Amino acid sequence: MPKIKTNRSAAKRFKKTGTGKVKRHKPNASHILTKKTTKRKRKLRQATLVHKSDMDRVSRMIPY
Repeated sequence: MPKIKTNRSAAKRFKKTGTGKVKRHKPNASHILTKKTTKRKRKLRQATLVHKSDMDRVSRMIPY
């Protein structure tokens, strides 16, 4: 059986945790930051997990 190719764009955006969950970064943290509150920008720095409804699609893109 051939190996499944990893989607390279997804590999740069997501990381698998030790338990098999998928981590992602929050959007809207790169520019137009002046109108965003300090609290909001601080929350955007923290990574979060991919929602369970999207896990199937993301897992298929990063199989290894």
